[in-house]
Amino acid sequence: MAGLLPEGNDMPADGSLPRGVNVGADSRTMSAYIHVPFCRVRCGYCDFNTYTASELRGTSQSTYIDELSREIELSGSVLTRAGVPKRPLTSVFFGGGTPTILPATDLVRALELVRNEHGLEPCAEITTEANPDTITPEYVEILAEAGFTRLSLGMQSAVPSVLATLDRTHNPASVSAAVQAAHEVGLEVSIDLIYGTPGETLDQWRQSLEAAISLNTGHISAYALIVEDGTALERRIRRCELPVPDDDLEADMYELADELLKAAGFQWYEVSNWSKSLEQRSVHNLTYWQGNDWWGYGPGAHSHIGGTRFWNLKHPA
Repeated sequence: MAGLLPEGNDMPADGSLPRGVNVGADSRTMSAYIHVPFCRVRCGYCDFNTYTASELRGTSQSTYIDELSREIELSGSVLTRAGVPKRPLTSVFFGGGTPTILPATDLVRALELVRNEHGLEPCAEITTEANPDTITPEYVEILAEAGFTRLSLGMQSAVPSVLATLDRTHNPASVSAAVQAAHEVGLEVSIDLIYGTPGETLDQWRQSLEAAISLNTGHISAYALIVEDGTALERRIRRCELPVPDDDLEADMYELADELLKAAGFQWYEVSNWSKSLEQRSVHNLTYWQGNDWWGYGPGAHSHIGGTRFWNLKHPA
C-alpha cells in the first residue's frame, strides 16, 4: 500500500467546498479521473493505491461501479452547493491499478454515469489505462462504440529480463497485438515506458524505445523509475539482490529517449511525454499541468476545484 496521505484540513461531513472555488470557473475546463484500484498481481516497484483480490477486505470488484455511482452523484450536488457552474467534461481518464481488469461494460457504465452527471464535450478525450494482456479485439470494440477515444498501454519495456525485474507479467509480443486491436477500432494509443530499472543497460533501453517507436502510435510516455519506500523492489535493493539505480545512467536514458523520439517525429511537450502532433497530446495530462478543474473518483483519488485540492480515503471499503 502507498504511503501516508499529505497533510490537510478535515473535510466537512457533507463534502462542502470552501467559498471562492467558483470564481473564474467559466475560464477553466472540467475533467474527471476514475480510479480503478484492482490488479491481478502487484508489481514490485509499484506503490500506487492498488489491491489484488486477496487484499480486498470488505469490498468487491463486481460491485465497484455501484459504489462509484454514489460518489459521482455526490460530486454533482457538492459542486452545485459551491456555486460551481456545470461544465461538460473535456476529458475522462480511467487509471489504476488496471482498469481493464474489469469487464468493458463496467467501464462503459462508469463513463455513462459521469456523462449523465456532468455532460461531455463533443470531442472529449476518453482514455483508459490498460495492461497488454487484458486487451482483446472484442474488449476495445465495446469501448470504442461507447465513446472511448484513447488507450494508454503499459508496455514498460521490450526486454524480458527488465520486465521480470519489474514483476511485469505480460508477454512483450502482446503489446503489438493490443495496439493493432485498438487501431482497428479507431482508438488512439499511447505507449508507457519505464527507464532506470535496476540492471537495465543503455542498449536495453534503446531496444525498448525502438520497439515502442515501431508500433506507430501517436504518443509515447517515458517515466524514470522511482524506488519507493516499502515496495518489494526497495526491499530487494536493500538486501543487495539488485543494484541501486544510477542517476547518471537515467539522465543518459532520458536524453536518448528525447533523441530517438524526436528523430521519429515525436515532439516533447511535458516532462515525460512526447506526441507526433498537437492533436495527439494528452488533453488530460494538460488539464493537470494547466491547473484546470477535475474530480477524482474512487479510493485515494485526488481532485482539484478552483485551487482547492482534496482526496478520498484510500481503501476501497
